[in-house]
Amino acid sequence: VDVGGTFTDLLLIDEGTGQTFRDKVPSTPDDPSQAVIHGARGLCERQNITPEEIDLFLHGTTVATNAVLEKKIAKVGLVVTEGYRHIMQIARSLVPGGLAAWIIWPKPEPMAALERTIEAPERMDAKGNTVRELNEPEMRARLERLKANEEIEALTICLMNSYVDGRHEKAVAAVCAEVFPDIPISISSDILPEMQEYERTLTTVANSAVRPAVARYVGNLEKELKAWGTKAKLNLLRSDGGLMSAEKSAEAPVNLLMSGPAGGVAGAVWVAKSAKVKNVLTLDMGGTSTDVALIENGAARLQRETSVGDLNVRASSIDVKTVGAGGGSIAFVPELTKALRVGPESAGAKPGPVAYGKGGELPTVTDANVVLGYLPESLLGGSFKLDREGAQKAVQTIADALGIDLMDAAAGIIDIVNENMFGALRLVSVQQGYDPRDFALMGFGGAGPLHANAMGKLMNSWPVIIPPAPGVLCAYGDATTRQRVETQRSFNEMVQNTSDDELTVYLGSLGAQVQQELQDEGVAPEDIELLYEIDIRYAGQAFEIPLSVEPEGLSLESLIARFDTEHERLFTFNLEETPHEIVNVRAVALGKTADVAPPVIEKAGPDPAEAKTRDHQLYMDGRMQEAIIYDRALLKAGNRIPGPAIVTEMDSTTLIHSGCEALVDDHGNLIINLVEGA
Repeated sequence: VDVGGTFTDLLLIDEGTGQTFRDKVPSTPDDPSQAVIHGARGLCERQNITPEEIDLFLHGTTVATNAVLEKKIAKVGLVVTEGYRHIMQIARSLVPGGLAAWIIWPKPEPMAALERTIEAPERMDAKGNTVRELNEPEMRARLERLKANEEIEALTICLMNSYVDGRHEKAVAAVCAEVFPDIPISISSDILPEMQEYERTLTTVANSAVRPAVARYVGNLEKELKAWGTKAKLNLLRSDGGLMSAEKSAEAPVNLLMSGPAGGVAGAVWVAKSAKVKNVLTLDMGGTSTDVALIENGAARLQRETSVGDLNVRASSIDVKTVGAGGGSIAFVPELTKALRVGPESAGAKPGPVAYGKGGELPTVTDANVVLGYLPESLLGGSFKLDREGAQKAVQTIADALGIDLMDAAAGIIDIVNENMFGALRLVSVQQGYDPRDFALMGFGGAGPLHANAMGKLMNSWPVIIPPAPGVLCAYGDATTRQRVETQRSFNEMVQNTSDDELTVYLGSLGAQVQQELQDEGVAPEDIELLYEIDIRYAGQAFEIPLSVEPEGLSLESLIARFDTEHERLFTFNLEETPHEIVNVRAVALGKTADVAPPVIEKAGPDPAEAKTRDHQLYMDGRMQEAIIYDRALLKAGNRIPGPAIVTEMDSTTLIHSGCEALVDDHGNLIINLVEGA
């Protein structure tokens, strides 16, 4: 089950046969668990499946994300080492934006207010030795004062150098648990045992801030599932595309902040495997925004930061870039410049585009698609009629403001929104040192398949792949990923001061820890796969580059050579004379992958005539052209669809440009390529 802002996608999988059943129900933003439970019940009833037959309930959620974006977070109390009370206020000196950005930048309010921050009378040095023992009576007195003066809903403990040894934090936590017996307590040595105290504090505070909301949501969901009569184990999707158990997600919800976009990318990884493509750029375009990501060698590119709004925390997530370009993005012509602009303002689900006939008045990207003939008049399998005249009236206002004709104005809106997405795709490819010509492009989400062919042309990324049911691909992502547990430690040694053996032993101890955690969750030892990563940098640098390693036959020499190669790819130079430093070491344990086989569809010849719905006219390349509309459900493997053409299905519409051709593969994917000589 994957919850989005507008719709909740559901997917039911028979693990024995690999058969899938899917559904889409409207989301319930006030309590997302309502749509999840009602949708799941409805889908199972229609397929005559009893709740007892369900073994696993996999779920991608935006509860933590929305809590941060809407500022509906808990009141967090913070305990820091004496002398460090202003850690959240001092923060980092980085101001986002250009040189003068500090003039207009409203500094976000810290998640833990100064009046709710108290100091712990203790100190530990950078090697983990106690400099000053914790004064427990004084600590208790300070906590009692905090309880008397402030309302606290969650508590965070982050002490200096606790990444080396967490015993002081555990001692403080024990006192806190006596004074505040009913609220959740997060300690930084559990959440992020890494150096750099501001990032460690911020990440742990963010964890506390969303913890009550996530714990409430997960608790509700488990209660509802039990009431329904299923014993299914509830797992939630992490920001890095892995799964975590319900208990873990209630304790460390900071790992769920990018759970929403991760589902689409995890689904794209699965589709890419069935389409036998290793390198893919993904384009997940919805009503309000577009998420883009990069898949290299069959795995999504991860980053060590998770960003939501103003918040940047240290938690692994899939490297997803978001732009305010979607089907509902509003087009306008500013009085000052008289130049056409599109987005980031969106008409949202209410009132929505003018073409939806729900009271929208401003021209949107969807309206431009309707005017150009790219969106046929009926959507969602015919249950949704579009108001073409209304869309034309709205886009005419843009044409009048620019002094051009209606079709050129509509084409201009589409070109600009495509350029916005082109910029985001360049961020995850060209600006990371990747050539987009080495990648395929996959379009999904409600509006992705409509714009994917155009983006393929702009990026020169071929083929363009449109998976079946592109609107519910996120739910496939939740179903096809695996359980994941991750831990990291700071190592902080120059390469010349350590040895292959010392590093191997260190990695082994971390590996044993994460393996045990997965076994405790019921995963059989033979189903567990262990991965290791080392963060390395030139001495004195302020950032690290993560490299994957194998403990068997680990060689520092080859590690340095790989770092130099990657550093040159990212930054075009190396620091030949500077020594290398190993900063952090990380271990990841992965469970068994769910056995979901992609569907295989009926084969036929190249002629798609049987799937033809009707003839159609659309505006492309500066003129009206004849096109054909096809019904995707009737297409067979081996069919070839020459552009311009439109392929409709229940949850999305695919546009094939002139000069391109779509081949239907064995699994029902549309593989769009340029026609030679076109």
